[in-house]
Amino acid sequence: MSDISDRKVMSIALLGAVAISFAPIFYMFSGVNPVTGAFFRMFYALPLLFIIVIIFSKNDNRTKKTRLIAFSAGLLMAPDMLAYFSAMKFIGVGIATLIGNSQVIIVTIVSWKLFGEKPNPAILFSLPVVLFGLFLISGISDANAFGTNPVKGVIFGIAAAIFYSTFLVIFRFSNRELAPAANVQLDATLGAALGLFVLGFMPLSSISIAPINFEFIWPGHGWIIILALTCQVAGWIAIAFALPRLPAAHTSFAVLLQPILSLIWGVILLSENPSIKQTIGIFLVLLSIMAVTIFGTVEDRKNTPSEIS
Repeated sequence: MSDISDRKVMSIALLGAVAISFAPIFYMFSGVNPVTGAFFRMFYALPLLFIIVIIFSKNDNRTKKTRLIAFSAGLLMAPDMLAYFSAMKFIGVGIATLIGNSQVIIVTIVSWKLFGEKPNPAILFSLPVVLFGLFLISGISDANAFGTNPVKGVIFGIAAAIFYSTFLVIFRFSNRELAPAANVQLDATLGAALGLFVLGFMPLSSISIAPINFEFIWPGHGWIIILALTCQVAGWIAIAFALPRLPAAHTSFAVLLQPILSLIWGVILLSENPSIKQTIGIFLVLLSIMAVTIFGTVEDRKNTPSEIS
């Protein structure tokens, strides 16, 4: 791929990251509960995705197995979205988004333990730093911590990061044939909608998750429609297009833009005001994610260094 093409693809990835950075803002404006917001985010996106696929996407050469992989990635997006939206309710948009995007740290730990991929010093140094940052964000030792329940917020955020990391790996793998991005996004969104529909009827009140609410509330659902069209459709089509066409390091850097912007939008648009300790924790986690994204490499069993995705 030429340098010019690389720049164009990177620009598309960055535009996608900017679009999805507004997702938590639109959700908080809606006022609906987490599983309701997450499900209707997918539900309202489906008609437009179907139209785009029918009109514009003609050359989908993927096998049924590959399409099933994209659908399976969407199933994993379901608990990711539910945990992410729940975290926002307890600890705010900016912090929840930052913790959810610490998936790069989780991928490193899992790869180390399961695949014997030894991290370099930059990664090893970042791991205890991010853990200490999460401790500060949780507000356990902070009487002035921001959020209705920072500890629950951190727990849900970590759960979101675990599911998000798995989703990203499978989602990237699901489009090796470089099929039209809208087709891949449609399959993943169908999987997520089904997963969230099932989760919406499960008895999860013991972990502070209310059941799905099918009542059409205005303007709440208006904000979810905006979220679906700008983030789930436009934003994620852009990212689905860029993921298989960019080196892993470039993709990680583009995705890293989202939590930074969401932090800014949370302060400006929602007047979120983390405590001093939480702010220190935010910077520690952010710096750790940046360090792993930019400087992190692993050494596999054949002693061949590779970049973190």
